[in-house]
Amino acid sequence: MTDNYLKAKRLGDRTIRKAQREGRYPYLPSLSDFVEEQDALPQYPVGIKEIPCWMIVGCRTRARTNAFAADFMPILAPESEFASKWSSLYESAREEGIREAIKVYEYMWNFYVEEGNKRVSVSKYEKIPDILADITRLIPKRNGDKETEVYYEFMDFYNVCPLYEIRFSEPGSYERLAAFLKRDLKEPWPEEVRETLRFGYRAFERAYAQEGASEIQMTHADAFLTYLNIYSLEDLNNLDEKTLRSQIAKIRKELLIETGQDTVSYADAPESSEMEQRSGELLHDKIGALLKKRHGRSDDTPLRIAFIYDRNPETSSWVYGHELGRNHLEEVFGKRIETISFPDCDTEEKIAAAIEAAVADEDHLIITTTPSMMPETLRASVKNPSVEFFNCSVNLPHSTVRCFYGRMYEAKFLMGVLAATLSDNHKIAYRASMPIYGTIADINAFAIGAAMADPEAKVYLTWMSQKEVDWRKEMYDAGIGIFSGPDLIRAGKESREYGLYRFDENGQIANLAIPVWDWGVYYEKLAASTLSGNRTVKSGESEQSINDWWGLSSGLINVILSPKLSYYTKKMIGIISNAIASGILSPFEGELHSQTGIVRTESDGPLSFEEIMKMDWLNDNIVGRIPEMDELNELSKKSVVVSGVLEGSSRK
Repeated sequence: MTDNYLKAKRLGDRTIRKAQREGRYPYLPSLSDFVEEQDALPQYPVGIKEIPCWMIVGCRTRARTNAFAADFMPILAPESEFASKWSSLYESAREEGIREAIKVYEYMWNFYVEEGNKRVSVSKYEKIPDILADITRLIPKRNGDKETEVYYEFMDFYNVCPLYEIRFSEPGSYERLAAFLKRDLKEPWPEEVRETLRFGYRAFERAYAQEGASEIQMTHADAFLTYLNIYSLEDLNNLDEKTLRSQIAKIRKELLIETGQDTVSYADAPESSEMEQRSGELLHDKIGALLKKRHGRSDDTPLRIAFIYDRNPETSSWVYGHELGRNHLEEVFGKRIETISFPDCDTEEKIAAAIEAAVADEDHLIITTTPSMMPETLRASVKNPSVEFFNCSVNLPHSTVRCFYGRMYEAKFLMGVLAATLSDNHKIAYRASMPIYGTIADINAFAIGAAMADPEAKVYLTWMSQKEVDWRKEMYDAGIGIFSGPDLIRAGKESREYGLYRFDENGQIANLAIPVWDWGVYYEKLAASTLSGNRTVKSGESEQSINDWWGLSSGLINVILSPKLSYYTKKMIGIISNAIASGILSPFEGELHSQTGIVRTESDGPLSFEEIMKMDWLNDNIVGRIPEMDELNELSKKSVVVSGVLEGSSRK
């Protein structure tokens, strides 16, 4: 017997005492203790592979469990035959290593030893990271719970990249990891990619453990995925440990937000200030003075703001609206503010290049205008803390990027009321864009407004982002004569199929109402509060993630009614609009009914902003459904992956 057995036994005895004090089972767990019908489960021979020693957690049966403490350290008497064999194995391992594979059963990521307990014990004592094992996998029954669903995704991942140590806790995470590496879960990954991932993940694990993993309350694998959302695997593998730890420290707030330890704050209206209530001339004079004091600038060195668009104002009505907002800034503030735009940034490379150019040009605020731009925006915000970053999206919680959007559902509620009063057969068609955060609330608010005006109203839902759908034929066959189409006039197109419209007796489109975005309102308030120093929380300065989500009361969104509507119709819509703007009325208060039943009772009160934003159900008077990811066109998938309500989206 060697002294090392005595040292190992002392460690085991200590583990036993600690477990007993804490009321925990002190010995090795047995797979048979909690998987009673393991023999009935399907078995899959994985083969002989190296596995991480820390993932070996117990024995398959109870036969040897009392010979070891829960950490595999030996606890039998030093004069026992067991101690002698352990010592001999230890000496052999020191000289030749452990070359014979142990035999294990794997169940839900964890390994249970059938043959080779002492080899595991010696390996753990010597802190050997991996051991060769002949693995048989027990496949759990699919019962719908989250952990089992993630495990089934893991099995797909293992088929293309046989690494056990990357264990996620959320569905869709393995798909996201594959996407970061430009791979999928169908085709086997090249060995070079697998080894790069393994090396990088282990380096991250070590650094993350040293940077307070226990305080962040996020698993190593989940934190690794957040890291890859900002930094690349190639970057990671070229870093020393000190730099890697520094990077993890920089994204600490992002990790805390991901776990829910830090909250998301929603700003539902512009921040008011005494200065904003003064006349325009006095406001501008005051801003000019504050510019010089805060930034050491004069009119010759204005505040610089960069706008990054995924398309061109000449071809995209969405981009055109933001371009009008940018021009409005220059008209209002003159030389005090200077703006620049970067159109047609429709790939990650182009977005990154535009941001890099804006940073190099010493722009102070950088605004990206679609949810699909958030990944590159986030990466740049962490690397450039002196620049303020904004992204036009909602419910993408990041501490270093401020999100902004409008509560379009308030306008949609008004349009639903109007549509129902004008429909002559209780049928209304609704063309939705894509299933991202906020869109479902728009659809439901429209449907609820329609039902309040006409309890028999039915809203027929179709999706512009869905592939290979002849929506016109479907709607015409259903006898529908009134339509809610795209919110914006399509740039470069003469079609009048936008907003709320119907066909007159001559078959011509008659536009009835259109929701409008006035981005100039938001950008003017943003610029004024930035220059004055009145903005209470800037991006990166809070433990919270800030989402500006403004409604009718702010002027960011509105509804323009056709002058051909009757006076009484316009008066009704005006009264309801004022009630919403003043907070008297909310589309999502009182009892709420989905297609599958009641989702909110009268006594529950109105939905919170977060509940509205994350809505993934449809109102009971809607005919249609939310599409699956594979039914969407490729352009829409880019936004849905980042900001969608479907499985496979990063925020689901």
